[in-house]
Amino acid sequence: MTVGERAVAAARRWLGTPYRHQASTQGAGADCLGLIRGVWRELYGHEPELPPAYTADWSEPGGEELLWAAALRHLLPVPEEIRFHSGQVALFRMRDGGVAKHLGILSTGPGGPGFIHAYSGHAVVESPLSAPWARRIVARFTFPEGER
Repeated sequence: MTVGERAVAAARRWLGTPYRHQASTQGAGADCLGLIRGVWRELYGHEPELPPAYTADWSEPGGEELLWAAALRHLLPVPEEIRFHSGQVALFRMRDGGVAKHLGILSTGPGGPGFIHAYSGHAVVESPLSAPWARRIVARFTFPEGER
């Protein structure tokens, strides 16, 4: 099983976990970063890094791409010309001109392409990768193979 397949399987075990800002505990609560951290812990056995406290607007006021920079410290960037694959981590820009501040793990299911993410006001869900969501993706990454 590839690391991407293992990541999707791990993320699916988080489905239904309530949305909780800054949380990262399967079944108890997670935000989008917490889900990625939890999958990382399952894949590698430790935390990638402890994030500082953050607000829901992330770094919007200063315009810094803090989440993108953190992804580059731990994940491997996927060139734009490479197709979307299940198991890739997608980074989303939720509004034009805003910082990228949402994460999900791309998946494939009976309904076609999707992604697993912690959705504010809901829970960890697997959503269809509709055209509006796909247009918001600004970067994709893979989890590294092997131990980290």
